[in-house]
Amino acid sequence: MTEISSPHIAHPRIMVLGVQPGTPPFRIVEIDGQVVGEARAITDVLAAAAAFGITVHDLDDPDVVRWVGGDKFTWTVH
Repeated sequence: MTEISSPHIAHPRIMVLGVQPGTPPFRIVEIDGQVVGEARAITDVLAAAAAFGITVHDLDDPDVVRWVGGDKFTWTVH
């Protein structure tokens, strides 16, 4: 198998896990495989990234952020 025919698997530094029940609901944020905190909005994800020196230009880029259990607009339990 050559590199061209192999699928690209992104390993982004930032992972935002599924929504957890709470008041208000939150999502756990991991950076470089370590839990770094909770996010209740997109701005919390950006703040966590900035604290680790990561500048995020596109929250939809799978090479930058992986959204688990929803996308950047998912902030409530379904």
